[in-house]
Amino acid sequence: MAAKKKLCETMSKSMIEEVQRLGCMKQTGVSLRYMMEFGSRPTERNLLISAQFLHKELPIRIARRAVELETLPYGLSDKPAVLKVRDWYLDSFRDLRSFPEIKQTNDEREFTQMIKAIKVRHNNVVPMMALGVQQLKKDVHSKNVDEGLDEIHQFLDRFYMSRIGIRMLIGQHVELHNPNPPPHCVGYIHTKMSPMEVARNASEDARSICLREYGCAPDVTIYGDPKFTFPYVPSHLHLMVFELVKNSLRAVQERFMDSDKIAPPVRIIVADGLEDVTIKVSDEGGGIARSGLPKIFTYLYSTARNPLDENCDLGTADNVTMAGYGYGLPISRLYAQYFGGDLQIISMEGYGTDAYLHLSRLGDSQEPLP
Repeated sequence: MAAKKKLCETMSKSMIEEVQRLGCMKQTGVSLRYMMEFGSRPTERNLLISAQFLHKELPIRIARRAVELETLPYGLSDKPAVLKVRDWYLDSFRDLRSFPEIKQTNDEREFTQMIKAIKVRHNNVVPMMALGVQQLKKDVHSKNVDEGLDEIHQFLDRFYMSRIGIRMLIGQHVELHNPNPPPHCVGYIHTKMSPMEVARNASEDARSICLREYGCAPDVTIYGDPKFTFPYVPSHLHLMVFELVKNSLRAVQERFMDSDKIAPPVRIIVADGLEDVTIKVSDEGGGIARSGLPKIFTYLYSTARNPLDENCDLGTADNVTMAGYGYGLPISRLYAQYFGGDLQIISMEGYGTDAYLHLSRLGDSQEPLP
């Protein structure tokens, strides 16, 4: 197998054994609440403790993914795009393992620069894996691959969930170095985040893309208590609401484009319960057939163009389109589940769709560690 041969060429035998050994070790999860409490005092000592934890933890998480990338079904492991992702993981593993023990502030600063670089190295993992899946689909004919797509789907869920965790841990540590953090911010976490405000910003971003693509965009109306706040990661919430509103705007726009009726608004309702904050995004975009509902959370059915397609310029990373590349919903659901929430889609074919985004208010749940 080309992939196996290449692995032996790129890494020493001892390093391969080390990847295998660490890939079997137990991962250690942290909760939103712990990150918040620990990060609220970013003393030199705490930053040192945090760096020492990441120095031990990140290689275990990265090794686990590198091992899985070697053993995917249907020869997915041999696809050029997947080999590239595997090499990024192995490079990061090597960087972390060859970094000496962190004993003092200077070591910690150097370590922080290194993990910052690792995070950048992995920026394009999602579209690159999508490209690998596309390369696979070109090769296999649908009759025998459908059973195995389930296995690939579960792998991608684990893989992307793990990536969310790794990026959260790195980003949180790096951000604790910010000498002037915005008010109420502990790293990536905003202790007094207003879901209404985040929903408004995300909706405006989604509308501007809709305007750019169609020349007009339905209105978005938001209902809820503007004074309500709770601790959460605004960038995660923005990503999820943006995705849901974008899908709704697209459905409404497509449905009413050639109609003489005025396109109905997309409605967002923010409710604060004792356990959950729930954000509902409702549209009258015609809905999804019940037979099509299971497919909306898969990584394998999108008809949209991948921004990393062979004939596509990598430099234009901002070319978000209304269609995206079909990973928006499954990845949004993983972001919700990462801090103990969930995403559900209920549809009325012939009328419209409601998306329920549940966010856990308590922040006690441990990271899911696939």
